[in-house]
Amino acid sequence: MAHTHMPWRGGWADGLRYGGLGLPLAFVALPLYVILPNHYATAFGIPLAALGALLLGVRLFDAVTDPLIGWLADRWFGHSVARVLAAAAVAAVVLALGFRALFFPAVDGVTALLWWCGVALLVSTLAYSVLAVLHQAWGARLGGGATQRARIVAWREALALVGVLVASVLPSLAGLGVSTAVFALLLAAGVALLAFAPRPQPQPAAPTPASVLQPARAGQTRGSSPAAPDAAPSPNWQLPLATPAFRRLLAIYLVNGIAGAIPATLLLFFVRDRLQAPAFEPLFLAGYFAAAALSMPLWVRAVARIGLARAWLAGMLLAIAAFVWAARLGAGDVAAFFAVCVASGIALGADLALPGALLAGVIRRAGHGGRAEGAYFGWWSFATKLNLALAAGLALPLLAAFGYTPGSTDPGALRALTIAYCLLPCALKLAAAALLWRRWIAHADGRAEDDEARADAIARQPDAERPAQPPALFEITDAGSGAAAEPTR
Repeated sequence: MAHTHMPWRGGWADGLRYGGLGLPLAFVALPLYVILPNHYATAFGIPLAALGALLLGVRLFDAVTDPLIGWLADRWFGHSVARVLAAAAVAAVVLALGFRALFFPAVDGVTALLWWCGVALLVSTLAYSVLAVLHQAWGARLGGGATQRARIVAWREALALVGVLVASVLPSLAGLGVSTAVFALLLAAGVALLAFAPRPQPQPAAPTPASVLQPARAGQTRGSSPAAPDAAPSPNWQLPLATPAFRRLLAIYLVNGIAGAIPATLLLFFVRDRLQAPAFEPLFLAGYFAAAALSMPLWVRAVARIGLARAWLAGMLLAIAAFVWAARLGAGDVAAFFAVCVASGIALGADLALPGALLAGVIRRAGHGGRAEGAYFGWWSFATKLNLALAAGLALPLLAAFGYTPGSTDPGALRALTIAYCLLPCALKLAAAALLWRRWIAHADGRAEDDEARADAIARQPDAERPAQPPALFEITDAGSGAAAEPTR
């Protein structure tokens, strides 16, 4: 096919074709991670402690499979793009069926409903994981400098936020039945668009030795030449954990992710019981996700000026300021909470667009580009789900222990809800910001990102405007390889 090796050129066409799958994936994520706990607690009377334990168990099991899914993704990419698209199509069908079953259970009774929810949720999230890891690895394999990587991720996440906006209003306007049908159609369209998206480009020979990428064969000592030097090494699922920069970035991402997952889990409880404003739920959700989507171009511009890591740090500090203010709100403070939603939504734009771009840079500098993106994003997805599992599995039982139940008016219970929704995330965000500064920005990783950003900016300048400096000043050394990579022009 003529488009088989078409690279990323930028613009609306490339952005929509690659990012389109992000819309249905985010459409389904909002019901699965935000609406589901409240739906089963209020519509079916499932106790919060039992529901929290179920969500924790299912999401942990789902999370630990993500590194395996990432390893499979690398194998599929190594075989052909056609195999990647076939896997995506199968996963899409399974996800659509599982999502329908999850919100329309065919059983009654607490025990039966818990079993049904657990099985349907597990099937749905596993299929979701396959699609999400494939989609993220595809984007990382498109390559480019810091600004291009941020732009690729921004397209994916901006369209994802459109999906969240649709998911936040469609169930209340048209019902869950129509929502499941719309989701199935969007999912089919997203996979179809991906078939015509820019393709991952062939990578240069790996600077990382095969002995790092896979265990030594029998009779072969570490560091000796492999038996088949022309064969591309197959990365194993443990490879990302052997990369120090990835471990540092993953720790920051975990702490920051838990800080974001707790308020996502508790949002509807806070709006209904603390603010006593359930009629404004669609407005709050729409304002939050619209602000995140509209902020994406601003964060991409910020990356060009101050770099990926510092832009992410600014987003963290903005989120802290917004949630500290939210802790002062009470019943009827609709306008003030809408302002909190907008401010925290802008901060969300940084959380969505920038960490993935940082990860793509880690993969590139480690010399694993074009071979191990699936393994990296498998662990990345594991961390994302671990955040959500801990938020649901710890926050909900903790609230129950302090006497909070949905619909509660007890001042002590509402105080506990406010602390869990507003102040606990602020403390975690502050810890994440400190880690980002100490373990990344002030570390060699941050300096490497800055050097790459400067090289990228110079490469994008017209020849007449480039400073007359030796190219060697802007070369970037791949970690562990000793090889220098010229900035992409």
